[in-house]
Amino acid sequence: MSRRFALLSQNFSPFSRRSFLQVSAAAAAFQFVTEPMLAAAARRPYSADGVMIDSNENPLGPCQSARVAISVIIPQGGRYLDHLTDDLIHTFAQLEGLNPDNVRVFPGSTPPLHFGVIAFTSAEKSYVGADPGYEAGPHAASAVNARVVKVPLTKTYAHDVKAMLAAAPDAGLFYICSPNNPTGTLTPHSDIEYLVENKPKGSIVMVDEAYIHFCNAPSALDLVKAGKDVVVLRTFSKTYGMAGLRCGFAIARPDLLQQITEHSGFNFMPVTAVVAASASLKDENLVPERRRINATTRQETFQWLDRNGYSYIPSESNCFLLDTKRPGKEIIDAMAQQKVFIGRIWPVMPTSVRITVGTHDEMQQFQTAFQKVMRGATAFSPQPMHLARKVRRNGELPS
Repeated sequence: MSRRFALLSQNFSPFSRRSFLQVSAAAAAFQFVTEPMLAAAARRPYSADGVMIDSNENPLGPCQSARVAISVIIPQGGRYLDHLTDDLIHTFAQLEGLNPDNVRVFPGSTPPLHFGVIAFTSAEKSYVGADPGYEAGPHAASAVNARVVKVPLTKTYAHDVKAMLAAAPDAGLFYICSPNNPTGTLTPHSDIEYLVENKPKGSIVMVDEAYIHFCNAPSALDLVKAGKDVVVLRTFSKTYGMAGLRCGFAIARPDLLQQITEHSGFNFMPVTAVVAASASLKDENLVPERRRINATTRQETFQWLDRNGYSYIPSESNCFLLDTKRPGKEIIDAMAQQKVFIGRIWPVMPTSVRITVGTHDEMQQFQTAFQKVMRGATAFSPQPMHLARKVRRNGELPS
């Protein structure tokens, strides 16, 4: 019996098909809201030769060792091969200095985000996140009739943890995405620690680190190791280029993971995703090399925006918010006419659109299309464009 089945047999008593069916039925009552769904809702008709920089995908795809691992495992695709998931857990735990019991594997980080919110919020326990922030959590909270509290980011576009605490003494879950989606900005580790130490008793802090490998920021995994009320989410969809393969982790104390599993149920992972993830973790050059590539292209894009007087929020991730100074939807539609598909808008910042950092060539095409659209758009907005915001050396933005 694999470690996973051993754990599940303890968690679900009695361990039976009926136990799984009951959990699965509960899970089916809630609809997932995912990054692909949100991007698709805003995307114009698909173009095979279009530039797709709207979903925060990594155009580089899986690394070479992951591709080889996928090819090798395909003939065994008729088997569940659950031991491969256990191997992945042990590989990740060893790399990060974790106990394997602190790690659960999911098809991406969206399922544990979704079911974590369902597990820890309710009509009596609020969901607290940033505005703007990733929308999946609020959708899940609404499914269980939890109050959704959206707190504006600080002037440096970090999560305002003190305001989050003040806004919801009844909180069941605080959601921190760092780097944040959509701004790509960081929340200091010290702020996350402050939130964990001062939150209401019985609540948890969920730290979504989907984009952390694009920067050198410290992880919140140390808080898990310390036994805090923290759930950390990781995914292979971004830096590792595996968005279409679906693999991710929830990392937390076993009792917190159990509460998530009670809502999510259990299923086998795709063997292709599991072996690709394991191979990716073992590639020591993958993260630093892709971080360098992304940072180089991102900085080149920012320099072009600076030269042309466009406003944006400086990012540490593979996406950023670009202020068009006019209704964002008009620019999204106009860019689609140029076969460049950019991201959606957030109601709190209706003139800003999210841009994913693509390849060098894709960003060149973005620049050409955006310049054409903005020059053509001046007819309905005579306002001069403001200069791009600059980051001071101390990390603060001008007011």
